[in-house]
Amino acid sequence: MKSVFILHTILEYFLKNIYNLSLILTLQVVINSANSVFDLSSNIENFNIHNYQTIFFMFAVQNTKRGFMNFQLSNIHLLTCESIKEIYQPVPKFAHKGSNGLGILIAGSAQMPGAAILAAKAAMRSGLGKLFVHAPTEVLSQVVISVPEIVSSLDSDSNCFSSLPAALNNCNALAIGPGLGKDFATQKGVYELMKQLSYPIIVDADALNILSENKGWLTLLPENSILTPHIGEFERLAGKSANRFERTQKAVDFVQKYKIIVILKGHFSTIVLPDGNIYLNTTGNQGMATAGSGDVLTGMLLGLLTKGYSPENTAKMGVFLHGLAGDIALENQSHESLIASDIIENLGKAWKSINF
Repeated sequence: MKSVFILHTILEYFLKNIYNLSLILTLQVVINSANSVFDLSSNIENFNIHNYQTIFFMFAVQNTKRGFMNFQLSNIHLLTCESIKEIYQPVPKFAHKGSNGLGILIAGSAQMPGAAILAAKAAMRSGLGKLFVHAPTEVLSQVVISVPEIVSSLDSDSNCFSSLPAALNNCNALAIGPGLGKDFATQKGVYELMKQLSYPIIVDADALNILSENKGWLTLLPENSILTPHIGEFERLAGKSANRFERTQKAVDFVQKYKIIVILKGHFSTIVLPDGNIYLNTTGNQGMATAGSGDVLTGMLLGLLTKGYSPENTAKMGVFLHGLAGDIALENQSHESLIASDIIENLGKAWKSINF
């Protein structure tokens, strides 16, 4: 734990002072020295140290060549165990399901019921009190078997999302998108939902794709809503980028225009906030590049937002714990064998690593 704090302090200093290649090379020496001094293999909290070198070199070297100074360096931060522990909210001793919040998940279609199952399981493992899953009959019949803890909210269409959930105005948070499909009825349902909302929501997958085809609807998003695009989805929303720097700059402009939060998913996911702050994640691995991993993240974000974390802290906690659970899964899996369900199965260990 002490080694994590020391190395994080050193890296934060250099991140705020990288103005030329010589300092970047100095950073290389510091990291190599730190890796030789500290035993990084024994503690679960040290998973992220192995990633620091790649994060800083990938971001700093690339951006030094392409105008790194366009970013305020003081606004670029790392997500680490220490920073996550600072925002962690322990469950009160006398908590009940009402105080832990009510969330709504709109997900799944006849073609993709598994996305709703993964997101629902992840949400239930992330602290909320009660979860309504709003989906068509074909999806709900499978979700209730796999996740019996959820409450069913039946859509009027038997194959896809098309109508608003009855609990819409009584919930604490809502997520939409995993496995949703893009049927005309679904697109109409998304539009009607956006018009009704007055609180931040989480938007993923096909809900993002629907917005990219109807960009005028982006103005309907409640302030501080969280969008979770992978590279392809973000390019459909904001246009193509030549490199990571340009993509990050587009994200900064995008979130400031719509006053929302964007999580650019990928190895070392990047959180971009409307106040200009950027957070680079230090957990996760290439084995998580698998179908359903994003659905798990969406469910986790829903659980955290429902429970009462702010949208900003929801994004930070969700991204970090999602990656950490994926790292822990490698104790029993390989990069090749890891699947999305493994992330959910290791959420308990991830939570324990930050609350002790």
